[in-house]
Amino acid sequence: MGDDTTPTGESSVPNSNADGNVTTETGENSIEALARRIQESLTVEQRHRFWETQPVGQFRDVGDSNLSEGPIEQPTPLSEVKQEPYTLPEAYEWITCDMDTNEMCDEVYRLLANNYVEDDENMFRFNYSKDFLQWALRPP
Repeated sequence: MGDDTTPTGESSVPNSNADGNVTTETGENSIEALARRIQESLTVEQRHRFWETQPVGQFRDVGDSNLSEGPIEQPTPLSEVKQEPYTLPEAYEWITCDMDTNEMCDEVYRLLANNYVEDDENMFRFNYSKDFLQWALRPP
C-alpha cells in the first residue's frame, strides 16, 4: 500500500513481541516512538507558541545550567506595595470582611453567588460553600 518508513528511513511497521507489547522493528514501544517522531517533526516555535508567552519554564531552557532555581519573578518588596487603598466611586466604601461572623460570611456568599460569573452566558457562577469562603478568605 504505502511507504512504511519513518522520515529517518526506519521501518514503522508495528510487531507484537513475546509479552504482547507492540513495538516497531527498531524495538521501541510504538507510543514512545510515535511521540518522539512527533516531537522531532515539530519546531520549538510550533510546539509552544502559547506557553512561550507565559511566565513558566520554557522547553528550550531544559538542561541550561546557567538558569538559577527559584521563582520566575522575584517577590515585590513590601516597601514597593501601594500602602493606601485605591479610591472608589462615591457610593462605595472599603470595609474589612470578618469571615468569622455568620452575617459577613452570608453577605460575601450572596455577593459572589448572585453577581459573579465567569462567562458571558452567565452559566458558570462562583457557587462556593460558606466553609470554603471562610477558609480561602482568611489570611494565613
